[in-house]
Amino acid sequence: MGLKADVNVLGRTLGQVLREQEGEDFFDLVERTRALVREVRAGGDDAELRGLLSGLSAHDAGNLARAFTWYFQLVNLAEEYERVRVLSGTQGVRPQSLEQALVELKAQGVSAEEAEALLSRLDLGLTFTAHPTEMRRRTVRSHLVEIARDIPNLEGEGQERVAAHVEALWRTPELRRLKPTVLDEVKGGLNYISSIAQALPVLQRDLARAFRNVYGRETDARLPLSFSSWMGGDRDGNPFVTPEATRETLSLHRERARELLLGTIRQAYADLSQEDLEGGEAYRAELQALYDAVQGGQPVDLLPRLEALRERLHANGQHRTADLLLTPLLTVARVFGIHLVSLDVREHSGQTGAAVARLLAEAGVEPDYLALPEHAKQEVLTRELRSRRPLWPAGEALPPELEAAIGPIREVQAATRLSGPRAFGRYIISMSESVSDVLEPLLLAREVGFRVLPVPLFETLDDLQRAPQVVWELLSVPEYRAVLVGDVQEIMLGYSDSNKDTGFLAANWALHEAQRRISDVCRRAGVPWRFFHGRGTSIGRGGGPASRAILGQPAGTIDAGIRITEQGEALADKYSHPVLARRNLEQALYGMILAAARPAQSPPEEWTEAMSRAARASAQAYRALVDDPDFLPFFEAVTPIHEIARLNIASRPVRRPGAPTLTNLRAIPWVMSWTQNRANLPGWYGLCEGLREIGPDLARTMYAEWPFFRTVLDNAQMSLAKSDFLIFAEYLRLSGEHRLAEQLRASYDETVRLVQEIVGGELLTNEPRLRESIKLRNPYIDPIHRIQVEMLCRARSQEGGLDEYERPLLLSIQGIAAGVRNTG
Repeated sequence: MGLKADVNVLGRTLGQVLREQEGEDFFDLVERTRALVREVRAGGDDAELRGLLSGLSAHDAGNLARAFTWYFQLVNLAEEYERVRVLSGTQGVRPQSLEQALVELKAQGVSAEEAEALLSRLDLGLTFTAHPTEMRRRTVRSHLVEIARDIPNLEGEGQERVAAHVEALWRTPELRRLKPTVLDEVKGGLNYISSIAQALPVLQRDLARAFRNVYGRETDARLPLSFSSWMGGDRDGNPFVTPEATRETLSLHRERARELLLGTIRQAYADLSQEDLEGGEAYRAELQALYDAVQGGQPVDLLPRLEALRERLHANGQHRTADLLLTPLLTVARVFGIHLVSLDVREHSGQTGAAVARLLAEAGVEPDYLALPEHAKQEVLTRELRSRRPLWPAGEALPPELEAAIGPIREVQAATRLSGPRAFGRYIISMSESVSDVLEPLLLAREVGFRVLPVPLFETLDDLQRAPQVVWELLSVPEYRAVLVGDVQEIMLGYSDSNKDTGFLAANWALHEAQRRISDVCRRAGVPWRFFHGRGTSIGRGGGPASRAILGQPAGTIDAGIRITEQGEALADKYSHPVLARRNLEQALYGMILAAARPAQSPPEEWTEAMSRAARASAQAYRALVDDPDFLPFFEAVTPIHEIARLNIASRPVRRPGAPTLTNLRAIPWVMSWTQNRANLPGWYGLCEGLREIGPDLARTMYAEWPFFRTVLDNAQMSLAKSDFLIFAEYLRLSGEHRLAEQLRASYDETVRLVQEIVGGELLTNEPRLRESIKLRNPYIDPIHRIQVEMLCRARSQEGGLDEYERPLLLSIQGIAAGVRNTG
């Protein structure tokens, strides 16, 4: 069976369950709604459809939204299995694979020794984040996992089991009654480790085989891959990430790592049944000793002992055993060890500054630190960093605000004693604006006698423009270099706030220029560096295929590798199956390896000047829109932003502290709101003004020859293709402001026209599968949009009316997210 057949069987199964559980009348309602939506999309009158939906009760509206949502959930599973099926049947050198990367390196004149040196210096760091737009309950996800397992057997017994799970799901509450706790988010993210762990040994063997095929000899090169997490350590604006939550998270990491290692050691013990020529079943004896140590929670240096075991196998002629049967354990130990993932701590610079100010005041060092100018702050901090004395009396309890700042550092310190140094990753400082912002965490860490490596996160347009100077000044501080020593300097670049601040095109250019100039700074300072990209799944937050995004980085800026956030809904799409995990990881590795091999080279001056003009024009157009006095009321009217705030999808509030403004609205709900009404504004608005500034002829040249510009326009194509102004027009019923709506529509049409002129075809011409998927989904997602608008009209037209319509509204938000997929 193929994708179309699988979708048909799953659709019929859902229809059968709807008939049985809700009756023929409800099933007829679903089918009639679908038929009317098709007619409207084909150009027919929508009066009958409006009448049908306006006559529904809130209960029936919710169930109708659920019916179409479940169709999407099942289609998503079928599409994932189709990807697995296609990947499993691929023969020869796969595009965007490790072997393809080495083929291209060799063609560029890179020798085997140079390729090994390149691999040894790189690291692809994937970081799971607790910013989920993943709204499905764990119970619902468990049913979906079981359905996915039976899709290969839909022609046999699998269909009945699928029907049983769909039947159970229809009577399972889909909406969370309570917000997930921080630990719930941690557990949800870590669910995908098992699939990744199964994929890693295959990838390690892929690397060895690729090197042998391309360079004609063996290699000991390891996968340049690591995993980290923000879940349980990301404190920025989340009051629930307490020191206790961090402690529980680290404990869970140890527990999951132990389970993973024990299972992998057991399998290796079963496989390594041969005798060692030097002493009986010595292989098994060593594995048993490792098993006992891990099970007992004893300190154990896994890697050296496993490497020694591998060498003994090779020395005894047991090459296949060493390279195939021991590889799963060796790879899991290398990547996950006894720490599982490295936990980062993230805090807002305002919070670290306030904590340092309190410490300095209590110690009598500086009574009003926050009022000092920047140079004076640096003088105070560097003077203190030269001293080893703690500022708070030893043994004396910290006040709550200091405990909140220093407690997480104490917890990661304790975890490194139990699980090794990799239990802790880095200390991320959100909204970094100055050198003092980066030095302050060093002072907090000194209070517990622990070394942290701070990572400045530059997010707004102003911060990105100042970032190269801040990094240069930071690397010129001797006290800071004494902490960094020879480690890699990480610099995090935020897509979300820069996009919300200045729009799609200007944000992308600001990130490009910041990365290029910061690389020059680190190169001049003689410091290895690695950029950390805070990407979401939506185009407005840096989404799009990872390999494309990495290859679009400025030449010469991938030094020690790259880190990327993997957010909420992306985890299921990428890592729900070992085959998918392998493919997504190899594509990202392919992009990183080739991007790192490119020498530093500035784009032609004509291109950079054109992009600078384009960014200014784009930002001006974007700011004119969002600064319009009518914009915020318009945004709140035509999107379900207030209803999203009521969703129990994450432990984090939708806004940072303070009165409700566009500035303190978090980027995820901002983007998600525009996805719900299909305007997708963050993924394209302002682009047409920028493209007009460049001109079509030059833009076509830049698209053909500049990976950065091609990536920007390809991502814009995806966002434009998923926009739908037929649907957005429905949301205008919620607002009396049509001036801005007309402006959006005109800008969208012009943007599509210009992009198509530059790329030389319809949107997504080069991605026919995605284009077809969007086309097939629209008739099923349209009814959910229309139900949402109807429920919003009712809820907002009567005081206190949201409670009655909360269920269908939240179900519609969930359904649209399932249909559109990359929503945050």
